Amino acid sequence: MNSHKEMISDWFVKYGNDIYHYLIYRSGASEAEDLLQEVFIKALKGSKTFRNRSSPKTWLFSIARNVAVDASRKQTAKKWLNIISLEKTRELKTEVTPETILQLNEERRVIYQAIQRLRPNYQDVIILRNIQELSVTETAKILKWSKHKVSSTHYRARLALINDLRGEKDE
Repeated sequence: MNSHKEMISDWFVKYGNDIYHYLIYRSGASEAEDLLQEVFIKALKGSKTFRNRSSPKTWLFSIARNVAVDASRKQTAKKWLNIISLEKTRELKTEVTPETILQLNEERRVIYQAIQRLRPNYQDVIILRNIQELSVTETAKILKWSKHKVSSTHYRARLALINDLRGEKDE
């Protein structure tokens, strides 16, 4: 058991920052730290099942993606419950804190917001390919897609992101 803890601890040091940034883009800054902890708890619990069929990094990103998807589903369910129970609309959105916005320069903030407006599968491929700079093969393993699907979705996601950014600049 100790060797599994040490292995996951080493992976946290090596890949934790990349996964944290993925989670920021995928789920928002206010959720990222909690989700990062959840990723590594799940990795520790599942470390015995890791079979080296993929790199530790792709395995951890797969876990991170699943954790982010689950959190998004929970958030959506929470939003609907709030709507049904007539909660105030300002409680419906998880917002980035002012401190975080100040830390990001204006261009990164605009891109971050545009990524947040993309469909979830577009968000995943943009974050993994462009922000995390993973290869098509690594991205395909994480998303459990074919390489062709990664490439074509990445192309469409980039177009959607560019169109969104152009629209924002025109306003």
